[in-house]
Amino acid sequence: MTLTMDQVLGGLRAAGEETRLRLLALCARGELTVTEMVSILGLSQPRVSRHLKVMCESGLLERVREGSWVFYRLAGHGPGATVAGAIAALLPEEDSLLVRDRDRHAEILRARAEAAQAYFNANAAQWDDLRRLHVDEARVEQALLGILPPESVRDLLDVGTGTGRLLGLYAPHIREGLGIDLSREMLSVARANLDAAGASHCQARLGDLYHLPCEDASRDAVTVHQVLHYLERPAEAVRECARVLRSGGRLAIVDFAPHDLEDLRDRHQHRRLGFSHDEVAAWCADAGLTVAEALDLPGGALTVTLWLAHRPDEDQTPKANDDSPSKEHAA
Repeated sequence: MTLTMDQVLGGLRAAGEETRLRLLALCARGELTVTEMVSILGLSQPRVSRHLKVMCESGLLERVREGSWVFYRLAGHGPGATVAGAIAALLPEEDSLLVRDRDRHAEILRARAEAAQAYFNANAAQWDDLRRLHVDEARVEQALLGILPPESVRDLLDVGTGTGRLLGLYAPHIREGLGIDLSREMLSVARANLDAAGASHCQARLGDLYHLPCEDASRDAVTVHQVLHYLERPAEAVRECARVLRSGGRLAIVDFAPHDLEDLRDRHQHRRLGFSHDEVAAWCADAGLTVAEALDLPGGALTVTLWLAHRPDEDQTPKANDDSPSKEHAA
């Protein structure tokens, strides 16, 4: 991105103070709340908040509210993001204040990981109970990576991200990842996992899958892994996922094929007992997508199915007066 002199000067003025540089260095390592930054820097909450406000207004940082919590991180786009990244890269790693801040930041991450593990341990039994009914998850992930290759994805949205496992799989290859979930406890697990993987370009956010916090045509891939069977309105969720896909974008759905295990409604709160190929294809067609591939993975009492749908690439769609044959769109 080409910057103007005013944009560079504005960013430098906003960051030109010791505490702000320390905050910038911390936010470059991942997202943090005000409370966490106060703990790391040993400063008062009002003072830290004032500095954060200045840097957000200048575009160096971005602020994301999640209920009563607010997370801060380096801006992801725009002139401020370019300036912030350049300043963060210039900060001396060996500076004694920054070294101390990094050590305290590491303590925060360890606390997050311990809390996430406690939640995971408390719920592991019921998840293991369900996993025993279907093919090993490693095979499912391998199949997903086969139909939606990581190197073909830039901006990934993972709907119902859970532990953030899919974000972690794609993180080494993508430019940006966003995971959405309604469970604060699961988001804690996801954040701890992303922290451990060093995936600072991936975020986990509280969000409603019927109203995704993304602009129209802003993602080139969306994944929905074992989520639709919990929903009252899965077709509506598919339409919302399609809304955020760019031209040529792809939607990967992983869920169960139709089955008759009625007890899953009571034991695991499943609303739907799987989905047929025709049903998912109809939802996708209604959302302007075409199912390019459907793969069944039998195993145990349940069959896991992967569907890959795509939005037509406008650049490759023949014009109305084009006499050339129709083109096939690769998934």
